[in-house]
Amino acid sequence: MSLEQPAEEETGERNAFFIGIETEDVQEKEEDHHQLILQKANALASDNSLKEAIYWFSVAMQYGPVRPEQLSTFVDCIVRNLKKKAAPASDLRHNRDVEKDDDDDDDDDEEEEEQQQQHSWDEVFDCPHCHSFLGEPVTLACGHSFCPRCLRRRLLSKCKLCNEAVKIEGKPNVLLCGVLAKWFPEEVKRSKRLREVDELCKRRCHKEAVTLASDVIQSEPETAVEARLSRAEAYMSLQQFDLALEDTELCLSSSCSAEIFCDLLSSSGDNVKVIVRETAQNPVAHLHNKTIVADAQARQHSPVQRLSQQQKRRGSLKRPGLSRADSVRFDNAIGGGGLKRVCSAPQLGGEEKTTLLKRKLSVCDTELCIVDKGGSKHKKQGLKKSSKKAQAKTCRSVSQNLIDPNDLECALCMRLLYEPVTTPCGHTFCKNCLERCLDHTPQCPLCKESLKEYLACRKYMVTSVLDVLIKQYLGKEYEERSKSHLEETRELSHLTKNVPIFVCTMAYPTVPCPLHVFEPRYRLMIRRCVDTGTRQFGMCISDPQKGFVDYGCMLIIRSVHFLPDGRSVVDTIGGNRFRVLSRGMRDGYSIADIEHLEDIRVDDSEELESLQELHDAVYEQARAWFQNLKMHFHNQILQHFGPMPEPEADIQATPNGPACCWWLLAVLPVDRRYQLCVLSMTSLKWRLEKIRHILTYLQSIPNN
Repeated sequence: MSLEQPAEEETGERNAFFIGIETEDVQEKEEDHHQLILQKANALASDNSLKEAIYWFSVAMQYGPVRPEQLSTFVDCIVRNLKKKAAPASDLRHNRDVEKDDDDDDDDDEEEEEQQQQHSWDEVFDCPHCHSFLGEPVTLACGHSFCPRCLRRRLLSKCKLCNEAVKIEGKPNVLLCGVLAKWFPEEVKRSKRLREVDELCKRRCHKEAVTLASDVIQSEPETAVEARLSRAEAYMSLQQFDLALEDTELCLSSSCSAEIFCDLLSSSGDNVKVIVRETAQNPVAHLHNKTIVADAQARQHSPVQRLSQQQKRRGSLKRPGLSRADSVRFDNAIGGGGLKRVCSAPQLGGEEKTTLLKRKLSVCDTELCIVDKGGSKHKKQGLKKSSKKAQAKTCRSVSQNLIDPNDLECALCMRLLYEPVTTPCGHTFCKNCLERCLDHTPQCPLCKESLKEYLACRKYMVTSVLDVLIKQYLGKEYEERSKSHLEETRELSHLTKNVPIFVCTMAYPTVPCPLHVFEPRYRLMIRRCVDTGTRQFGMCISDPQKGFVDYGCMLIIRSVHFLPDGRSVVDTIGGNRFRVLSRGMRDGYSIADIEHLEDIRVDDSEELESLQELHDAVYEQARAWFQNLKMHFHNQILQHFGPMPEPEADIQATPNGPACCWWLLAVLPVDRRYQLCVLSMTSLKWRLEKIRHILTYLQSIPNN
């Protein structure tokens, strides 16, 4: 049917009155065009035609944006292909669990356990994300190490092992790189060649990268998967998408292939990348949500309406944005069986839809999770065979001649690493050694790189790979190192011998004593008190001759708030009083052997009654003095020391006597030497009399 061109006047008049209608009609045609292409792409994805589906989704993205819910079928197709490639590994893990429950073949169980243990040690040297050799591993803040290729591609938003967010990409782990280069020189060389390919891609030398990757694939079959992924990236930069897709299809077992599939669609398809990445991390949630989205899309148009719209607009499907070849392929697909596949699914009856949906969900669930419900013995034997076949791959073994404890020593204490921690600059130290260095300056002890951000986070997580290697290959040395560490910790845990002393101010039992800790020696002291579990240290005032006085009070740490620069605010409260027996030094701070002080109990009834009367009189006198203070003095005392304690029913209930005495001693404006004299008294009667004398003197001063 042809349309005659109207006259110019008629055309102008028509445009003046109907321009809005024409614009809406064109937009409607474009939307229908877009929907038809998406239906074709989803139909191909449903048939597992991944290559063709990628092509038609890329065509659809040229016509307009693609919403994430419209990609559910495509993502499902990618997940199925990934899981098919990864099925042998999951079957192997499942077979191991089944074989452990088989009591008929004890010898086979022992052999399987040995193989499983050997395989678990082999996996230590593999990247947790792409499962390739670590090469030059980078240790993240969480303590887990990944290959630099996965981090360079920005494929990790969260750690695969602990699910912690990946924020900072650090430098290669220097110590671990040296150990791997010594133990596995050939594999490290192969990793370096792959890194050269990545560097060529980074410098936009894509042709040279393709050539080098092809040489690596031919000469080193062990790294074929990683080399093909790098070559696929180079092909994509050269816009040779067919070759890139071929390499990617051969690497579906790698988790990196999903990212390349996204890039094959469109550089602007960020929503595609997000949904594929999230689906690869949590495919079960996606498959459950996909049916809801599919049902919502199916209700938008009836089958008859879609079919009539496709027949009416079949002649106007071409668009200038498509090339001629694309238009021909699209018309052939619609003229062939492609459109029938798109439109046949919604025409199913209600029962057929239900059956098809149940069958599809059951298949997806089967692919995702294999549940053993105690099958027959023949099934277990079959699983054993497949497991042993999978175990046939070569295992990495480290020669005893290559294992040297000196390679795993801390550069600070010159001993075997204990709780190894890796900084963002790539250097590894014992956790305690690194913390002591950061007490003095926020720099790496070796390269002097700033560690201010690392210090502010205070996440000194143990480097898991090094910790496992030390325990596995240096078992005896690690036991000796652990014993020495436990002995040092036990030595720091005494509450009467070598007790750490903070030389600063007066402290009293039951009275809060907040501290601002900034000196490196006291940072170390506070951290040791927390780590050992005692959470106690002594507080004394200074003495010109002895260093600190003979009497003090233990402080109990209630909480520690660390500041970004390493300083801390420590909330403490007074504990037992003590007398110093001997003095010493440890790592810059004072220590002492002490004995605790206790009040002498009064057992005579008359003396106890007289003591109670004295206590009540002093308490009333103190309350009157406190209430008559000027308002700003009154508020300052409440802010720093809290309200005055209530009188106690039993004044001899604790070894230190009533709490009100210590509160009064802390707030009364008297010399510290006088306060120290009262602190050292073991008689409650003498202490009350001293406090009464002070109160009487203060009340005699006018306007006090």
